[in-house]
Amino acid sequence: MIPASPEFPALTDADIARLEQLLDAVPAPCQPLDVSALDGYLCGVLLQPAPVPAGRWQPRITDLEGRPAPPGAALDETLALARRRHAELDRAIGQRQWFDPWVFQLDDDAAPEQALLPWVAGFAAALDVHGDLLALGDPALVEPMALLYAHFDPDDLEDADALLEVIATLEPPADLAEAVQDCVRAVMLIADVTRPRRQPAAARPRPQRRPQRR
Repeated sequence: MIPASPEFPALTDADIARLEQLLDAVPAPCQPLDVSALDGYLCGVLLQPAPVPAGRWQPRITDLEGRPAPPGAALDETLALARRRHAELDRAIGQRQWFDPWVFQLDDDAAPEQALLPWVAGFAAALDVHGDLLALGDPALVEPMALLYAHFDPDDLEDADALLEVIATLEPPADLAEAVQDCVRAVMLIADVTRPRRQPAAARPRPQRRPQRR
């Protein structure tokens, strides 16, 4: 369990329901994220190799195009809740600790891939806007990206041959719990590339002292 920050306490179920209500109430023409997509979007933001300023990631919450939220959108409250979740996920990813993605069972007959699709769509939206992660081109990213993008229709993955090859080898998750576990594992594997943890001081090799010239 990740300890909550006094400044950014973890969101309760009531907070999540309130955030969902606020996002649903954002008026047209804005196209806000839903809460599941927002959660995936925040992970995509936090997995970038360099921190993304709030002024760049926040506008996409209430509109995918980044247009200003119109009056009446309760913007301050919406962003305050989003910042708390951002901080909660940041702590979990930084410490490589489990977190519960905001993934919801659609109905009893829905496949696990369908339930996770909104979350992955939000993650992909973050990478479309903030492209530094994909620009790395690190081979170690292929497996975790495949775990996430396997939830998309293969026809939607253009020019992604390496990704499709790995996706073809994956077994579909047996249930939603397994799909969620794969999602969190993928996030942590990506973090190992873009946000490597520092070695403890005792484990770091000591620098060799140069011989003094006489």
